[in-house]
Amino acid sequence: MNHHLPVSALTVHWGYFSKLLKPVLSVKSGDIVTIETLTHHAGDDFDRMIKGDEAAESIYKWDCDHQHIARRGAGPTEGNLMRGIGEGHGVHILTGPIYVEGAAPGDVLEVRILDVYPRPSGNPEYDGNAYGSNVAAAWGFHYHDLIEAPKPREVVTVYEFGGTGNSNWAKAVYNYIWTPQTDPSGVYHPTYNYPGVVVDPSTVNKNFGILEGIKVPARLHFGAMGVAPKEVDFASSTPPSYTGGNVDDWRVGKGARMYYPVAVPGAMFSVGDPHAAQGDSELCGTAIEASLTGVFQLVLHKANTLAGTALQALDYPLLETDEEWVVHGFSFPNYLAQLGENADQKVSEKATIDLAMRDAFRKMRRFLMQTRMLTEDEAISLLSVAVDFGITQVVDGNWGVHATLKKALFAEHRNGAKTQII
Repeated sequence: MNHHLPVSALTVHWGYFSKLLKPVLSVKSGDIVTIETLTHHAGDDFDRMIKGDEAAESIYKWDCDHQHIARRGAGPTEGNLMRGIGEGHGVHILTGPIYVEGAAPGDVLEVRILDVYPRPSGNPEYDGNAYGSNVAAAWGFHYHDLIEAPKPREVVTVYEFGGTGNSNWAKAVYNYIWTPQTDPSGVYHPTYNYPGVVVDPSTVNKNFGILEGIKVPARLHFGAMGVAPKEVDFASSTPPSYTGGNVDDWRVGKGARMYYPVAVPGAMFSVGDPHAAQGDSELCGTAIEASLTGVFQLVLHKANTLAGTALQALDYPLLETDEEWVVHGFSFPNYLAQLGENADQKVSEKATIDLAMRDAFRKMRRFLMQTRMLTEDEAISLLSVAVDFGITQVVDGNWGVHATLKKALFAEHRNGAKTQII
């Protein structure tokens, strides 16, 4: 069966994954769902990314009396709020959750990305083009290592790319140094620290003519995608974990298949943080954050069918393409269980690339031994001579390293379990 799930104030949740949410859609295994997603950075250029788009205007609606979507983040909704309502670190607008009938803890949810295309600007002034924003932010890896004045600074760069999906590149339109903003509720934001604050254009100076002649390859993908964890009622959308979330791997685009361990009944699948382009590391804090629509097929693999497959005992988000397997490692594989109370804050203080690298190594070692029946010594040799390890991201609190294994290595290998899930 085919479904369509539009973005609206009724179909999105902002800044968190939660097992407590009421599903906005229920599907059967094998159903196809077209899902609209909206970037949480649209306020960086209201005219290009919000104006004229009825759904975006509704979701971002916020005045001195009312926030259309009040909870933004996994934190408190009342009390001594320093940043705003929903003070947790989560920032992403997520469409969902979708309830998958029959899904139970121990199962694996396969998410096949059949297609991805841009959401064009709703403002007729911009002729159907699509736009996105890259923020060199205070949480970026570069922030305390700047060499030009003023220091420190946060810089927003707005990019344009083809809204029809035919363009395979993005180009910069302008940039500006982000300035402190006061939101409609009167909270002062000295840094870019809270989702959904629309930038007042009169407070910034736009610099045009930047990055002239440079075309950035488009890699349309979803930075945050996954199922609800069991450990807490509200989990920040920022740090990735064993159920997926903000993995920020540009490979999670058209043609990819993601596998997530189901932690709660119905799986409760959500997707957001759409990106037009990103490099490994997402170094300055963000990708080109741009609204996209994806076509997904959701396939449930029951726990009693997984023995002898690549999904046996899966406890992390696993990526498959026609040519590769990609294992995702994190500084803390399940930071919610490992770090306890205030885990989303603790993980950003304790995360290191060393920890993420060791986790990726351990997961890929297990993958090779389990699915190809290699000895540990065989697996370790192959890890060094044939597996590519890369830095997925260093900006999401729980840092990531991915390990990429080419399927062609096993073209003549006849031992072990099957590594292709049908």
